Amino acid sequence: MAVVKEFKDFILRGNVVDLAVGIMIGVAFNGVVQGFVKDLITPLVGIVGSFNFAGLHFTVNKSVFLVGDFLNLVVSFLILALVIFFFVVKPVNHLMSRRKKPEAAPATTKPCPYCMTDIPLAATRCPACTSELTPAV
Repeated sequence: MAVVKEFKDFILRGNVVDLAVGIMIGVAFNGVVQGFVKDLITPLVGIVGSFNFAGLHFTVNKSVFLVGDFLNLVVSFLILALVIFFFVVKPVNHLMSRRKKPEAAPATTKPCPYCMTDIPLAATRCPACTSELTPAV
């Protein structure tokens, strides 16, 4: 019974559900890109060479090598990678850089070891308690 509860807790975690939704959307988007390449890009390339790019193949001992299909998949992958880079990676990197905390400016003061008053780094005497100090280097 405890295993079922642990499994239920695992499945209902936000990141598992988000990952599943992301994978499903990615698969659907991959189908759109595949169709875009097969139905629009490949015929455009075929116009230039006046041949059926998708039907490009050769045969060796009755084995058919579908070079056109492979090239379609390569072009689809490249388009998918470009879309992911420009519409996911770049915006996320930009948002993360905006959330990054600015680097702290170098300290110009230090606390007096006797009264804890902030004093300049080069001070040799505390203005509050008049203790003698060694200046910071």
